[in-house]
Amino acid sequence: MEYISTRGGVGAVDFEGALFSGYAPDGGLFMPQHIPSLDRDTLSKWSHLSYRELVKELCSLFITAELVPKSTLSDLIDRAFSRFRHKEVVHLSKLKDGLNVLELWHGVTYAFKDLSLSCTGQFLQYFLEKKQKHVSILVGTSGDTGSSAIESVRGQKNIDIFVLLPKGLCTQTQELQMTTVIEDNVHVFAACGNSDEIDEPIKELFADVDFARKYNLMSLNSVNWSRVMVQVAHHFYAYFQCAPSLDTTPLPMVEIVVPTGAGGNITAGCIAQKMGLPIRLVAVVNSNDIIHRTVQHGDFSLSGSVKATLASAMDIQEPYNVERILWLLSGSDSHLTKELMDSFSVSKSLKLPADLHRKLSETLRSCSASDEDIIRAMRRCWEENSYLLCPHTAVAAHYHYSQPDRFSGFPFLSSMPRCCLAPASAAKFQEAVLRAGLMPQLPPDITALTAMETRVTPLERGQDWAQALRERVEVVARQK
Repeated sequence: MEYISTRGGVGAVDFEGALFSGYAPDGGLFMPQHIPSLDRDTLSKWSHLSYRELVKELCSLFITAELVPKSTLSDLIDRAFSRFRHKEVVHLSKLKDGLNVLELWHGVTYAFKDLSLSCTGQFLQYFLEKKQKHVSILVGTSGDTGSSAIESVRGQKNIDIFVLLPKGLCTQTQELQMTTVIEDNVHVFAACGNSDEIDEPIKELFADVDFARKYNLMSLNSVNWSRVMVQVAHHFYAYFQCAPSLDTTPLPMVEIVVPTGAGGNITAGCIAQKMGLPIRLVAVVNSNDIIHRTVQHGDFSLSGSVKATLASAMDIQEPYNVERILWLLSGSDSHLTKELMDSFSVSKSLKLPADLHRKLSETLRSCSASDEDIIRAMRRCWEENSYLLCPHTAVAAHYHYSQPDRFSGFPFLSSMPRCCLAPASAAKFQEAVLRAGLMPQLPPDITALTAMETRVTPLERGQDWAQALRERVEVVARQK
């Protein structure tokens, strides 16, 4: 299994090469050169696996045994999930009105990113220890990625992590989960800007090839293939939990509703589809609706500035993983992908070619939700189930609640179960829960954050953020 750039400007690399990269050197994103295809017998066998075992099977398709022996891979994944609170790692809650919620948030930081990042952290450690190498991880976060990335590598002597968060645009809990980690290898910056703006200095440092090579820069955002790879398991597990039976021909379809920000999770769903999983995907977004407009109208373009919403981790205008989806749907056409992304880079506006838009709209459905929609979904779910949704999961629930009643003469709907992916616990979004007129339910470890010491470096408007980040990386490296 080798990995190539979506833009075709660099040679193929193995999993280790893709793992230790951010963007590919040509500005593209790494993808498997070939997507494995699974037959019915394999799907039938996998349907009986736990989530943990599913991750092992999927990862073994994308990581060769020569690179990581299968028994070692199994141990790394067991270690990755050892800190999860739920014995099943993830859990499906079956609620009223056909609402199935797959809880992906039982990790340390109460967010779905703990799943992929805990595995990625273990993969990193495996290779770094073998080669006695040090890396500098750069992460921009809209809320959850930063804390999950920090937890995956905190205290590791051969890794330093530099996290940029948008000051005041994360929830207090999200911010404290990053700023209260007092470790020598953790460096947190709070920038006076939005999620897209904090990505710019990170891109600038990666684009400086000499600097990136000298300090072994890498990314743990979902530009990193390892994260997308692990997230493919969410879709398989959701399918097996919700499909009525695998004894029918053809296999039953399941609709999977994916709250979408940078697009890593929906990209994983597209890969699962390509592997042969019979799912229908729905990308659901908040008022930052570029993915919705792209699916509906082929309009991949910015719309003014980023809007602050209750679903803050999805407040993203430039969902970089769309590049991976376009590459997949174009038949791995690197030339076309590069042409499209270069055009978008210049104008921040792109009209998809008609054929590509048709393929996209056949692959994905989409929906956007306002803050009012989010609040209504949170309230309805609580009233019907006494179950608190985080605002991101509520975007998915809004889609579910807005569909025609599955028992009112719509047989094509009534025959298809639906699963909403839940990316975070409501405990991380107390303000949104209160806005919905509901009472937050806070676990003790989140309550304790407000009394803990914090450490963070501010980045002000007008300051050269890239230079500040560059200088910190250099200073830290000199201290090693």
